[in-house]
Amino acid sequence: MITPDGKTIAGFYTLSAHVVSLADLPDNVARKLPRYPSIPATLLGRLAVSVEFHGRGIGELLLMDAFHRALANTREVGSAVLVVDAKDERAREFYLRHDFIPLPSQLNRLFYPIKTIEKLLGPLQGRKRD
Repeated sequence: MITPDGKTIAGFYTLSAHVVSLADLPDNVARKLPRYPSIPATLLGRLAVSVEFHGRGIGELLLMDAFHRALANTREVGSAVLVVDAKDERAREFYLRHDFIPLPSQLNRLFYPIKTIEKLLGPLQGRKRD
Protein backbone atom coordinates (compact mmCIF):
# COMPACT_ATOMS: atom_id res chain seq x y z
CA MET A 1 0.00 0.00 0.00
CA ILE A 2 1.22 3.51 -0.77
CA THR A 3 0.06 6.33 1.45
CA PRO A 4 1.43 9.88 1.39
CA ASP A 5 0.26 10.77 4.90
CA GLY A 6 -0.49 7.51 6.70
CA LYS A 7 -4.24 8.05 6.23
CA THR A 8 -4.93 8.51 2.52
CA ILE A 9 -4.53 5.39 0.39
CA ALA A 10 -2.90 6.28 -2.93
CA GLY A 11 -2.71 2.70 -4.16
CA PHE A 12 -2.57 -0.95 -3.14
CA TYR A 13 -2.32 -4.53 -4.31
CA THR A 14 -2.46 -8.02 -2.83
CA LEU A 15 -0.45 -11.17 -3.45
CA SER A 16 -1.63 -14.70 -2.72
CA ALA A 17 -0.72 -18.26 -3.56
CA HIS A 18 -2.44 -19.59 -6.64
CA VAL A 19 -2.21 -22.30 -9.30
CA VAL A 20 -2.42 -22.21 -13.09
CA SER A 21 -3.24 -25.17 -15.29
CA LEU A 22 -0.20 -26.13 -17.32
CA ALA A 23 -2.52 -26.56 -20.30
CA ASP A 24 -3.54 -22.87 -20.06
CA LEU A 25 0.01 -21.59 -20.56
CA PRO A 26 1.45 -20.99 -24.04
CA ASP A 27 3.47 -23.97 -25.31
CA ASN A 28 6.77 -22.07 -25.32
CA VAL A 29 6.37 -21.42 -21.57
CA ALA A 30 4.75 -24.73 -20.60
CA ARG A 31 7.50 -26.87 -22.10
CA LYS A 32 10.05 -25.25 -19.74
CA LEU A 33 8.03 -26.21 -16.66
CA PRO A 34 7.57 -29.51 -14.84
CA ARG A 35 4.85 -31.72 -16.29
CA TYR A 36 2.33 -31.37 -13.47
CA PRO A 37 -1.34 -30.62 -14.24
CA SER A 38 -1.18 -27.43 -12.12
CA ILE A 39 1.74 -25.06 -11.77
CA PRO A 40 2.27 -23.00 -8.61
CA ALA A 41 1.71 -19.31 -9.18
CA THR A 42 1.42 -16.03 -7.32
CA LEU A 43 -1.80 -14.09 -7.89
CA LEU A 44 -1.46 -10.33 -8.08
CA GLY A 45 -4.85 -9.25 -6.81
CA ARG A 46 -6.46 -5.98 -7.73
CA LEU A 47 -3.61 -3.54 -8.15
CA ALA A 48 -5.37 -0.19 -7.89
CA VAL A 49 -4.48 3.50 -7.73
CA SER A 50 -6.82 6.13 -6.30
CA VAL A 51 -8.24 8.45 -8.96
CA GLU A 52 -6.69 11.37 -7.09
CA PHE A 53 -3.22 9.88 -7.72
CA HIS A 54 -3.59 8.75 -11.36
CA GLY A 55 -0.79 9.76 -13.71
CA ARG A 56 1.93 9.92 -11.06
CA GLY A 57 3.60 6.55 -11.74
CA ILE A 58 2.15 4.91 -8.64
CA GLY A 59 0.88 1.93 -10.62
CA GLU A 60 4.41 1.24 -11.85
CA LEU A 61 5.82 1.60 -8.33
CA LEU A 62 3.25 -0.84 -6.98
CA LEU A 63 3.96 -3.28 -9.81
CA MET A 64 7.71 -3.18 -9.17
CA ASP A 65 7.09 -3.72 -5.46
CA ALA A 66 4.84 -6.67 -6.32
CA PHE A 67 7.64 -8.09 -8.51
CA HIS A 68 10.11 -7.79 -5.61
CA ARG A 69 7.74 -9.42 -3.15
CA ALA A 70 6.67 -12.18 -5.54
CA LEU A 71 10.31 -13.05 -6.15
CA ALA A 72 11.12 -12.98 -2.44
CA ASN A 73 8.10 -15.13 -1.63
CA THR A 74 9.10 -17.62 -4.32
CA ARG A 75 12.19 -18.37 -2.26
CA GLU A 76 9.86 -19.69 0.46
CA VAL A 77 6.85 -20.96 -1.50
CA GLY A 78 7.58 -21.99 -5.08
CA SER A 79 5.93 -20.08 -7.89
CA ALA A 80 6.55 -20.25 -11.63
CA VAL A 81 4.47 -17.26 -12.74
CA LEU A 82 2.85 -14.09 -11.46
CA VAL A 83 -0.80 -14.05 -12.61
CA VAL A 84 -3.23 -11.14 -12.81
CA ASP A 85 -6.85 -10.79 -13.89
CA ALA A 86 -7.33 -7.46 -15.67
CA LYS A 87 -10.69 -6.03 -14.64
CA ASP A 88 -11.14 -4.03 -17.84
CA GLU A 89 -9.41 -3.02 -21.07
CA ARG A 90 -7.54 -0.14 -19.42
CA ALA A 91 -6.05 -2.50 -16.82
CA ARG A 92 -5.25 -5.06 -19.53
CA GLU A 93 -3.36 -2.40 -21.51
CA PHE A 94 -1.38 -1.45 -18.37
CA TYR A 95 -0.22 -5.04 -17.92
CA LEU A 96 0.51 -5.50 -21.62
CA ARG A 97 2.69 -2.34 -21.56
CA HIS A 98 4.64 -4.01 -18.75
CA ASP A 99 5.21 -7.18 -20.80
CA PHE A 100 2.61 -9.43 -19.20
CA ILE A 101 1.51 -12.24 -21.51
CA PRO A 102 -2.20 -13.06 -21.99
CA LEU A 103 -3.23 -16.66 -21.42
CA PRO A 104 -4.50 -17.97 -24.76
CA SER A 105 -7.70 -19.34 -23.18
CA GLN A 106 -8.49 -16.22 -21.07
CA LEU A 107 -7.45 -12.91 -22.62
CA ASN A 108 -8.02 -10.86 -19.44
CA ARG A 109 -5.86 -13.25 -17.40
CA LEU A 110 -2.22 -12.39 -17.94
CA PHE A 111 1.02 -13.75 -16.52
CA TYR A 112 4.65 -12.83 -16.05
CA PRO A 113 7.24 -15.60 -15.57
CA ILE A 114 9.07 -15.49 -12.23
CA LYS A 115 12.32 -16.29 -14.08
CA THR A 116 11.82 -13.10 -16.09
CA ILE A 117 11.28 -11.12 -12.88
CA GLU A 118 14.52 -12.57 -11.53
CA LYS A 119 16.37 -11.50 -14.71
CA LEU A 120 14.80 -8.04 -14.48
CA LEU A 121 15.63 -7.50 -10.81
CA GLY A 122 18.86 -9.48 -10.63
CA PRO A 123 19.62 -12.79 -8.95
CA LEU A 124 20.30 -11.24 -5.54
CA GLN A 125 16.93 -9.54 -5.33
CA GLY A 126 14.40 -11.24 -3.13
CA ARG A 127 16.90 -13.51 -1.40
CA LYS A 128 16.43 -14.03 2.25
CA ARG A 129 18.81 -11.91 4.29
CA ASP A 130 20.73 -13.55 7.14
